[in-house]
Amino acid sequence: MTFACQQPNYSSEGKIRCPCKQCKNESFLTPDEVNVHILKKGFTPRYWCWTSHGERISHTNIDVDMHSVLNACKKTSKFVPYKRIHYLPLIPRLQRLYASVRSAEHMRWHYENHREEGVLCHPSDLEAWKYFDKLYPEFALKPRNVRLGLCADGFTPFNQGKPYSCWPIIITPYNLPPELCMMTPYMFLTLIIPGPHNPKGEIDVYLQPLIDELQLLWNDGVITYDASKKQNFLLKAALMWTINDFPAYGMLSGWSTAGKYACPICMHKTKAFRLNNGFKISWFDCHRQFLPRNHSFRKHKDAFFKNRIEKDHPPPRLSGEQVWEMVNDIPKITEVRICKVPGHGRSHNWTKRSIFWDLPYWKHNLLRHNLDVMHIEKNVFENIFHTVMDIKKKTKDNENA
Repeated sequence: MTFACQQPNYSSEGKIRCPCKQCKNESFLTPDEVNVHILKKGFTPRYWCWTSHGERISHTNIDVDMHSVLNACKKTSKFVPYKRIHYLPLIPRLQRLYASVRSAEHMRWHYENHREEGVLCHPSDLEAWKYFDKLYPEFALKPRNVRLGLCADGFTPFNQGKPYSCWPIIITPYNLPPELCMMTPYMFLTLIIPGPHNPKGEIDVYLQPLIDELQLLWNDGVITYDASKKQNFLLKAALMWTINDFPAYGMLSGWSTAGKYACPICMHKTKAFRLNNGFKISWFDCHRQFLPRNHSFRKHKDAFFKNRIEKDHPPPRLSGEQVWEMVNDIPKITEVRICKVPGHGRSHNWTKRSIFWDLPYWKHNLLRHNLDVMHIEKNVFENIFHTVMDIKKKTKDNENA
């Protein structure tokens, strides 16, 4: 204020520009009025460098100030990532299962409670579980080692015009009793993959931190405290299989579930064909080859394909080692930007080598991928219902069929 009153304009007129919030240096008032305005209405926002009261503008200072402001903006600006994941580590949560006396006792249930032969009430009764125990007896003899299952599915969280995809990855420990295996507290949300697009085959990139943890749990293990026995032990874990719908099967396994070779069992020996009018792939009458050799349906000429009886054997079921030989030379999606496999769509449907093959025991798993029954039952029921009720635009009985 003293500096402004020393300027020539004040000496001749007795007024100065008012820098209050309302006047904004546009009104000329006496010094006393300016003081009152500033006290009542406040100072002009962001008026840091005074230029309206006879000050000399220093270009050097302005350049320095702007340079410092730009540097500050660069330091505080947030870079928007091209892709992102939310990863919740698995190992601490497995260790917490043994930190509680109650849950630690349940983690040995699969080993201490034997069922009658032929009774299926828990994943440990499956042939795949028993086959794994035979291959890795040292792992099987330690009941506190954890068997895991992985579930993956995508959904659209927002009902908006813009597409958005969210893929949760859930890990479930199968050591627990059957009534606890599928309870919410024991279903570990490990990965969330949000984004405007479906990750598709690139889901392996997001699964990398989980695979790293699974490799650590298998190769080295982690020291864990068992509250029920009050002792430390070396915790190891193995991923037994995945559970997903058919499209997610293709994303996780690396075998595309679209086109003529969509069936991962028949592979190149499929009997699928393309409709002449609808131009869609049909698997009609492909199932009879899986029936017993003496089944009456094999000889039907009218109920299925006209004038055709089924004499072929079903396609052979490949072992994990045989599948590994097929995909061993195929690159992983994490190694190349675009994975192009020669012969895709003509002799096979491989699109990549799945990241699950990085697990040392994966090729020895008898059952690697499971299909979610809920999706299959729902889709089959809807197609049959829409066709029987002749619902427009949803029935499969049309001219193209």
